Amino acid sequence: MFIVNSEEMRRLDRYIMDVIGISAAALIENAGHEVANEVQVYCENSSENKNESKNREEIKNETKQIVKTKKQRWVVFVGKGNNGADGCAAARHLREAGFEVGLVIAEKWNEDNLHVEKPNDENRRTEAILQQEISVRMGIPSQIYKAGSVQWQQYDGIVDALLGTGSKGAPREPYASMIREINASGLPIISIDIPSGLDADTGAVYEPCIRATVTVALAFLKYGLVQYPGAEIAGEVIVRPIGIPQSIADREGIRTFWMDEQMFFNRFGLDPSLPRSENSHKGTFGHVLIAAGTRHMSGAGLMNSHAALRSGCGLASWIMPKSLVEPMIGRLPELMLIGASDAERGDWSKVPADDVIEPARKKDALVIGSGMGRFPQDGAWLRTIWESTQCPLVLDADALNMIADDPDFASWRRRDASVILTPHPGEMARLLGIPVHEVQRDRIGHARRYAVQHGVTLILKGSHTVCATPEGVVYVNTTGNPGMATAGAGDVLAGMLGSLLAQGLTAEQAASLGVYLHGAAGDRAAAKRHSAGSLLASDIIEAL
Repeated sequence: MFIVNSEEMRRLDRYIMDVIGISAAALIENAGHEVANEVQVYCENSSENKNESKNREEIKNETKQIVKTKKQRWVVFVGKGNNGADGCAAARHLREAGFEVGLVIAEKWNEDNLHVEKPNDENRRTEAILQQEISVRMGIPSQIYKAGSVQWQQYDGIVDALLGTGSKGAPREPYASMIREINASGLPIISIDIPSGLDADTGAVYEPCIRATVTVALAFLKYGLVQYPGAEIAGEVIVRPIGIPQSIADREGIRTFWMDEQMFFNRFGLDPSLPRSENSHKGTFGHVLIAAGTRHMSGAGLMNSHAALRSGCGLASWIMPKSLVEPMIGRLPELMLIGASDAERGDWSKVPADDVIEPARKKDALVIGSGMGRFPQDGAWLRTIWESTQCPLVLDADALNMIADDPDFASWRRRDASVILTPHPGEMARLLGIPVHEVQRDRIGHARRYAVQHGVTLILKGSHTVCATPEGVVYVNTTGNPGMATAGAGDVLAGMLGSLLAQGLTAEQAASLGVYLHGAAGDRAAAKRHSAGSLLASDIIEAL
């Protein structure tokens, strides 16, 4: 449920050891046990007798027979830090499970420092030395790494315990050479906590970096495992407990969450299916107003509106340039149409702001910007609507570009009602005035800082969409697929958000749940097609 960065993980470690009193040795032992279990599960899943209906405990028990029959041999690469300590413990547990295990050690320990009392982080490093010594005393073969010395053909798999969450920048020698050899081996790689060479905070991939088959995240997900390219490099990510209760993360102020259905129940008391009372009517579920579309992009408003209605609002009205009304009549019979004075231009350049403000007065949410296009003084036009309407507001597409081009946006009056912004990476880059690749380098950080600075709820779209609140709470999405990178998918999301706001959800709830349901609908729609690449935005609407 929680996602942490490297500093937060260090803080949680310190709290659990210094305040709760669980020793570093106990945490390491738990970590090694969980990693060894996941190696066993991987071996079973890779065997010819794979049975997906078995649970993890059954797999673990059956693997004891498999390793005896097939003589599974795994090599554990360990560094000198906390990650290496976990690797040594994993090696011991693997041996106990019947594996043949070897250790390859990155650097020779300075034994003079073995029992010196140091601050907590240093004590963890001392634990790493102790774990290595324990492994050796138990007869696990070990060697100090030397280039070209590992006989790869002897092994069936690799455990990567070289560099952990505290590592920053490109790996240095001998780690760099070890990583290159590991990647070139062609063997399956299970990384502990995070692949060596991956930035735990941003997901940046340094050169070289382990290309993991499986990553076993200890206690909590790390930022780098849910942001690209790290999410791809990490392979299958599995979170395993090591004795740090989830409640500790909440107590220590961790405010980044991995979205799933259980999270909505736990955090909001919200059923994602949004069940309805028998004693309800269309007025119960709100009325959303959508200002969108031009002569050349009328489909954007139509998808906004269709998605809003499919998402459960009781009523939806679409305001558009007046000359577009007649062609849209009957396209969506359940939708109410409003024509705005456009001097027969078919765009928004002559539409007074009051033509949007007035119908918004009695609405429960306003969605603005999809397919709207740009026109002279559009920033001032949008600011008037921003400051003159009282209902929750969703700004999408061209409305975001209007904000990005207004140097005075930071001085706009904070609204009493909530605002949701929905940028894709290109729009976010324009909002921040930085290149797209810089946005993608730290999606969680950029989204959080912008939301807090401007007092808005911000949805940074893309794989693992990020939702950030004005209070600095962040939600990372788990649903969706590459087929949703298609024209109109963002218009669908904007309509859904307006609908959820109109139904009375807070901006925080509407943003996170809207993104989750949008991705889930995309997954259902893609499952019905031969290829996700053939997915259309209208398919997503029909799957809502």
